[in-house]
Amino acid sequence: MQNTRIMVVDDELEIAELIKDYLEEEQYDVIISTDGKECINLFREYQPQLIVLDIMLPGLDGMEVCRTIRAESSIPIIMLSAKKTEVDKILGLGGRR
Repeated sequence: MQNTRIMVVDDELEIAELIKDYLEEEQYDVIISTDGKECINLFREYQPQLIVLDIMLPGLDGMEVCRTIRAESSIPIIMLSAKKTEVDKILGLGGRR
């Protein structure tokens, strides 16, 4: 696990820091982003091995961030969301409305 870099992306800094604390306890190297555009820039700069991505973000939303990263990489992405409709789930899995 050492040297495994994870990016946590959430517009609520307190949530991102809580997730970061738990992951760092497990010896992961964690980068935090609170905005969609910043996330893409940090992704390109630091090349994490996993992204934990909130859907509702300022700048670019999580869906657009996911599409942008998917065009460049097959990195695993875990989507976080308070949304729970079937349409939101389908969109999160890459489907179309």
